[in-house]
Parts: sequence; C-alpha cells; structure tokens
Amino acid sequence: MMGDMVICFEWEEMLPRLWVGIWESSLAFGPDQGETSNLILITRHLNFSIILDRVRILGESEREASRNRRPPKLQSIHRNMTDQTPSANSTINPYEYLQIVRNSDGTLTRLLPIPSTAATGNNGDQSPVISQDFPLNPNTNTWIRIFRPGQVPDSSSSSSSKLPLIIYFHGGGFILCSADSVMFHSFCSTMVTELSSLIVSVGYRLAPEHRLPAAYEDAVDAIHWIRDQSWLRDLADFSQCFLMGTSAGGNIAYHAGLRAAAAAPDDLEPLKIKGFILHQPFFGGSQRTGSELRLVNDPILPLCATDLMWDLGLPIGADRDHEYCNAMIGGGTAIEQIGLLGWRCLVTGCDGDPLVDRQIELVRRLEEKGVGVVSVFGEGGFHGVELFDPDKARALFLVVKDFIFSVVTA
Repeated sequence: MMGDMVICFEWEEMLPRLWVGIWESSLAFGPDQGETSNLILITRHLNFSIILDRVRILGESEREASRNRRPPKLQSIHRNMTDQTPSANSTINPYEYLQIVRNSDGTLTRLLPIPSTAATGNNGDQSPVISQDFPLNPNTNTWIRIFRPGQVPDSSSSSSSKLPLIIYFHGGGFILCSADSVMFHSFCSTMVTELSSLIVSVGYRLAPEHRLPAAYEDAVDAIHWIRDQSWLRDLADFSQCFLMGTSAGGNIAYHAGLRAAAAAPDDLEPLKIKGFILHQPFFGGSQRTGSELRLVNDPILPLCATDLMWDLGLPIGADRDHEYCNAMIGGGTAIEQIGLLGWRCLVTGCDGDPLVDRQIELVRRLEEKGVGVVSVFGEGGFHGVELFDPDKARALFLVVKDFIFSVVTA
C-alpha cells in the first residue's frame, strides 16, 4: 500500500496502443496543442494509413466529446497493481521490435530512422521558444541543447523573477534517441512555455558503445558545465535547479543526483539542486514484478525489449540486479544524503506502463530513507503517453508546475 501522497488520475483513454507491426512513428506538438490539425505526424512506416487512423481518433469529433467528459477524478490508490494474472511468455523479437542489429565489435546498427530537428538558434527573440546547442565535453562528443522563452527576464532582475532551471535527460532505453529527437525537442519546448522555465537537455552517450555509467558521467559533466556558465545566471535562478528525465532519462537523472549529493557540499556552488522530477523512470530487476508479467507483451514497451535494453546498457557481465538497474540495491548512503539536503522528488507514472511497479518500489525506497516524495500514478495510459497526447502532457505539466512551486515556496 502506497502512502497517502500517491494520487491517481482516473481518466479515459484518449489514444489506443500505437502498435502497427514495428512502431516507427512520433507525434510532435504543434504551436496550438489543443488542435489535432497542429499535430505534426512524422513517420516512415509502411502502414502509414493505419497510423493516420490512430491520429484521427484525436480529431474534432473526439475533441468535442472530450470537452463533455467530467473532469479527472482524484483518488488515492487502494489496490494492488500487481494482482492480475501474468501473461504468457513474450512472443516478440526484441531486435526486430527495436530495429537494431548487434555487431560483433559490440556496437549497434540502428535501423530505425528516428526524426531529429535542429535548434532554432538565437533569432532575435522572435519565437515563443528559442533553442541553442552547445558543446559539452569534446573528449566524449557530448553536447547540450538549451531551451528558453523568447522573452526572458531582464538581466538586472532579482532571482525571484528568474526562471527555474531544469536539467533534462531524454529517454530511449539508453540505446536510442537524442536531445535533438523531434519528440524530446518538442517536449522540452512545450515545458518552457507551460512551466515558464529554462531547460537544459543533455545529449549523452548511448550504449552499448558507451555502457553505463557513461551516461551518468555525462550527466554530471552537464551539471558542472552549467555551474560554470556565469551568463546563464542572468536567465535562470541557480538556486532553483531540478534534475528531470523521461524513462531511461529518469534513471539517469536519479543516478546523477546520487553522485551530486555524494560530492563535497560546495562542489556545485552557486548551483543548488532542489530535487528530482522522474517521469516514468526506467528501472528493473531480475525478479519479475506483477506489472511486468501482466504486460509482458505490451505493444509499446514489451518485457523482452526492456531486457535487451538492460543487456546492452549495463556493464558487461552485470545482471538486472545491478544497482544501476535495480533501485532497491545500493545507493543507501547517497539516498540518505539527499534526504538530509532537503531535496524533494516527484515520481509520475501510470498502471498501463509495465514499469509501474518498479516506480512504486522506488517511491517506497526513497520514503524509507527520509526523502520527501510526491508520487502521481494514473490509471490506464502507456509508457511515454505524455510524449504523444497533448492532453496528457498538459496534465503532467500541471503536476510538475505544482511540484516546483511547492519546493520553491517551501
């Protein structure tokens, strides 16, 4: 049983599961997120018309029906999410599903053409959101993309009027995607406007070419880089910094935070981390959870795919009970330090995600170690739903905004 801070949104599904053979589509939010006409469909799938049928569900008739639905009902979760009958063994080939080929030299050939987009560049504050790329570490070829509002506070303004700073890590199971992937670029752009914040999205190294902890090291590099950029202090409030990540990015944000918390107290000055925002974070373990078994052949994130991601992402020879994967193992002292530092943690998820039980385990572990946690779990949904459904994204951003406000004003 979760603590009384765990809240559930009881909502109807707006999107069916996007499984059409091998999934190769991405939906990016347009300027007006409330209109389907402004959704940009980016796909190279042979079954293009079937994907379009899925998008039409978000057409005007469905939008009109959604306006007449009752508001989401808030209620505490008082049930065991793992009490359903386990599914049969996986029938999905994870290499075909992820469209990757494992090479003899330990690298991957990535066959899936994931759409990417360039940063807007500094175009004279003519855009609602401006994005710019910067090199991070030339030795590792890492980089960052900074997102900010087109109109920002005057450099002479007080810190109270500056923007909260969010350091963001994209998803992709440690092996796919980048900070310039369309869906993550659009997600960050929308966060800027919805949260009135400055976002630093990190282009970290991917596995298996660079296995964990490489991504964690890149994350810490990014934190240190931001710390040293005095010009950023004119835009962002360095005393209000949050580490955020989606899926595997949530795992990276968590482990980067553990490393930052274990460093010397003044190592990050003048940057002050206030907490985590973990959006459907990616964790695992050797022993299967109820949600993993219940959703073993999940069309969005099948269990065989997550197993393969961990096999490619973890250090060679490590199993899923390694501390990078299993949140219940290791990190005890660092977690306690997070509590002593007063960092807060927001964990979001939904019970249509095979990872939900892992996320609940993480919440319990943090609470047991004295970390203040706000956890929000919705009914239905699927892994990464907020990247594809603007309504769900807006609901998520409201939760994040409330969390940031509660921490900043505490």
